[in-house]
Amino acid sequence: MNIDFNLFMNDHVRQARQEIAAAGYTELKTPEAVEEAFAKKGTTLVMINSVCGCAGGIARPVASHAIHYDKRPDQLVTVFAGQDKEATEKARSYFTGFPPSSPSFALLKDGKIQTMIERHEIEGHEPAAVMQKLQEAFDKYCEEM
Repeated sequence: MNIDFNLFMNDHVRQARQEIAAAGYTELKTPEAVEEAFAKKGTTLVMINSVCGCAGGIARPVASHAIHYDKRPDQLVTVFAGQDKEATEKARSYFTGFPPSSPSFALLKDGKIQTMIERHEIEGHEPAAVMQKLQEAFDKYCEEM
């Protein structure tokens, strides 16, 4: 049995992109798109997407469900680590004080990092616990919708 690895990975990446877009997140594929999105006033949730199991099993479902809450960010965006490398690098340049981590969530206010939920806080944790941590950040930094 032969499996075309590139075909498999392209399908996996496409599915991961569709999943986060269906949840209402705007994909940022270029450094310019990142700069434009991060220049907007208000709160921005950035989901740093990836193809790993904890992205598909925990982070993307949390990204989808956590936003159904009284307080939520003004803007939902995503960059795809390992795929849109320049956009991801540009986004990470805003996350001062935090090492590169994917999957992860960054919450910005007026383009400045407020908090992050890093991979080590996602991988191996229950989705409900990650969602609670994200919503606690919403309570602290976001306005009621």
